[in-house]
Amino acid sequence: MTARDFFYRPSGSLRAPWQWTGFLLVALSVGLLTAGLTAPFALRVLSPLALSFWTLLVGLVVAHVVMVRFVDHGTWGPIGLSRRSATPARLAVGFAAGSLGILMPTGVLLAVHWMRGEPAAARYSWGHYAASLAALFLPQSLGEELLSRGYLFARAREAIGWPAALAITSVGFGLLHYANPGATPRAIGIVIIAGFFLGGILLLTRSLYAAWMAHFAWNWSMAALLHATVSGMPALPPDYRVVDSGPAWLTGGVWGPEGGAAAALSMALCLTALIAWHRRSPRAAPFERIET
Repeated sequence: MTARDFFYRPSGSLRAPWQWTGFLLVALSVGLLTAGLTAPFALRVLSPLALSFWTLLVGLVVAHVVMVRFVDHGTWGPIGLSRRSATPARLAVGFAAGSLGILMPTGVLLAVHWMRGEPAAARYSWGHYAASLAALFLPQSLGEELLSRGYLFARAREAIGWPAALAITSVGFGLLHYANPGATPRAIGIVIIAGFFLGGILLLTRSLYAAWMAHFAWNWSMAALLHATVSGMPALPPDYRVVDSGPAWLTGGVWGPEGGAAAALSMALCLTALIAWHRRSPRAAPFERIET
């Protein structure tokens, strides 16, 4: 093997490990530079958490452009970011899967009194609260999808197939949440299941936009509609909040309703329904197909 063969495939493109390395280096460098340049001004209107989401997103967007357009000389189709991937129907499928995926199990838990509502101090209107959460979760969910199921996922799928790419990126997605408050092995395990859920939406719809909408709808529904804890991060809602009053393994405990077995079962059922729809759809394509 020559030095060139170590870095490049016979087709002339970089091998997957170097594609991953280049992507992460660009994303990290641009993200840190953006944070350093904007923090003195941005922190006047954004919280440190919101700023971190926005700077991460900037770094990831630039890394996608650099790697796809200037290094690989490729297209957006294989990553699920083509114009065809952004149809209203695909966005609606993603949003419905994400919102129903968490609202259905929580509704059942509320009905059997294993979750309950309790009063919260009303400091502002629900509309203001919901809008501020949308401004937080839209960049957060897009950034996490670009990192976990964007370029890295697409290049891993090309190199080792979609099952292995899905497994690796889902585990990585879970580990990204390990530093969150209240993280436990059970909670991280269910976040890994969420990685399979979101990756399944990407594969079935062939749209990263759909996975983004599912991720956003999941988080926003928990915080804005249920006023519940999201991934261990408690909310400060107006009027009421939903808390657990049943077994933590089922309700999620301090991690929030997404950390329990009820949420894991709901994701499995939603994904099963999507697979059934995919098989019956006349326009459905196999998971292995890559759009151009």
